[in-house]
Amino acid sequence: MARNGLEHDGMQRDLVVGLLGLSLLGLGACTGQQSKPSSPTVTPDHVRSHADQTFEKLKQEEQHRAVDPAAGP
Repeated sequence: MARNGLEHDGMQRDLVVGLLGLSLLGLGACTGQQSKPSSPTVTPDHVRSHADQTFEKLKQEEQHRAVDPAAGP
């Protein structure tokens, strides 16, 4: 019976050592990865251009509604 207890302790120690080793490998893999380059930033000119396009689109829709009031929402 004493032998089974020693085998159990050895297996438990091996399991703990194995899990610690895997944790360290995972941590090393995460820190070893290079950061990805950031995506291109949006400039104020892009935002302004998009806002102008949207504003023009809204003006056209408003004019269309004024001409054809029966086509309401």
